[in-house]
Amino acid sequence: MTTDSAASGPAAPAPAAPVRRRFAQLDVFATRPLRGNPLAVVLEAEGLSAQEMQRLAAWTNLSETTFLLPPTVPGADYRVRIFTGSQELPFAGHPTLGTARAWLHAGGVPAGERIVQECAAGLIEVRREGDQLAFAAPPLLRSGPLEEDEVDAIAAALGVERSAVRGHTWADNGPGWQVVELDSAEQVLALEPDAALLGSRKVGVMGWHDGTDSPLYEVRAFAPVGVEDPVTGSLNAGIAQWLVDRGDAPERWTVAQGTVRGREGRVDVQVEADGTIWVGGGTVLTVEGTILA
Repeated sequence: MTTDSAASGPAAPAPAAPVRRRFAQLDVFATRPLRGNPLAVVLEAEGLSAQEMQRLAAWTNLSETTFLLPPTVPGADYRVRIFTGSQELPFAGHPTLGTARAWLHAGGVPAGERIVQECAAGLIEVRREGDQLAFAAPPLLRSGPLEEDEVDAIAAALGVERSAVRGHTWADNGPGWQVVELDSAEQVLALEPDAALLGSRKVGVMGWHDGTDSPLYEVRAFAPVGVEDPVTGSLNAGIAQWLVDRGDAPERWTVAQGTVRGREGRVDVQVEADGTIWVGGGTVLTVEGTILA
């Protein structure tokens, strides 16, 4: 006869004791606290497994949480892993800028003129311009018009007629954004999408502001489970690439996002002569301390 303990095999190892790690929260694409898109950053994240990172990201209950690690490739100043509450992302915009700000605040010094971030999408350059940071838009993984049945489904989910969609494109640089363009910012701000009809899609909607004053257009970003992202760097980078490709963008412009959610998100976009698109904005440190993880 065997005992219960023998039948069940060796005892599972006890979980490792949590480590006190430096921690920060930042507001990105804003110049005042509580006006942009919040981000949690775990500095000194060595020793955390992917499962532990995912659990912590779900616990923070923010759209993204990032984990700072030593670089693994030449030329990078640091490595970052980016997690939503349910999955890891190869790249995301506001986590890129917020992580760079947290790294600088913690004493990070770039090896060159610009900060070079290593992430799953590759090396991303981040430049400093006064108090603002901006990232170089990475190449799109998927571009080109959406399939017609997708446009029909997205229009229905947004509660607009198919004829109201004046343009559409894939703008996937990692998160998988699909973009539709409406005539006006007012139309965008009035949207009340049906989350069930949107399903698992990640949909960005843009519409133009009247006149020549900034911002040039309004953006809203809808993710699965009825989530609306306050301000979205990756989406705005993809939209900028689309507008530049079709010859419908100035050299520099400002985008508004987050208005419906009571935010004051502002994304600054600049196109250099060599075609590089820089996407940036303000970053405000809002919380600083330690976390046990």
